[in-house]
Amino acid sequence: MGDIEEMPPVVKERFPETWGQLALFTQFLADEGEKRGLIGPRELPRLWSRHILNCTAINEFIPEGATVADIGSGAGLPGVVLAITRPDVHVTLVEPMERRIEWLYDVTEVINLENAWIVRARAEELHDQDEFQVVTARAVAALDKLMRWTMPLVADGGKLLALKGERAKEEVDAALKVRRKFKVASTSVVEVPSLVPDESPTNVVIVER
Repeated sequence: MGDIEEMPPVVKERFPETWGQLALFTQFLADEGEKRGLIGPRELPRLWSRHILNCTAINEFIPEGATVADIGSGAGLPGVVLAITRPDVHVTLVEPMERRIEWLYDVTEVINLENAWIVRARAEELHDQDEFQVVTARAVAALDKLMRWTMPLVADGGKLLALKGERAKEEVDAALKVRRKFKVASTSVVEVPSLVPDESPTNVVIVER
């Protein structure tokens, strides 16, 4: 196992009440993630800057006390990070794969995460069952496909927040038909500056109903 990136000082500054829990999760992910097939060994030296803090880019777009569904939670990115850094929100971690579900249960127990619930399902299986004020996703699928899976879960007045890479605007353009199908109110790409120096900003695609 490679060396894990040290926790950047900004973590304590930005999350003074929850940084300890966030550090515990990050260390647990570093210790177990590679063995469980959740992260690659090359990710350890940039675990904080590229992954953990990257996930916090969505926080500012989530209303206080919101109900959130994180689709394809996998390693807990961004769902677990969100639940830790925003203890006011209620996060449902949606994941279809059994081994990842087991991981999420282990995580919530180890770090004593009380505002997250785990559901083993595909997003499509929750259509017509649940609605959320916010739906989040990171590295799940291209935006057009992701919207087909997730928009039926977004309540009226709610939003989809998708963490995307450099092709975010291209994905938005390619999803024109799907955006029309769901009659979305607006779609935008917001560049959120990184919390650490020399890291690229994070693209957050915001699709509002």
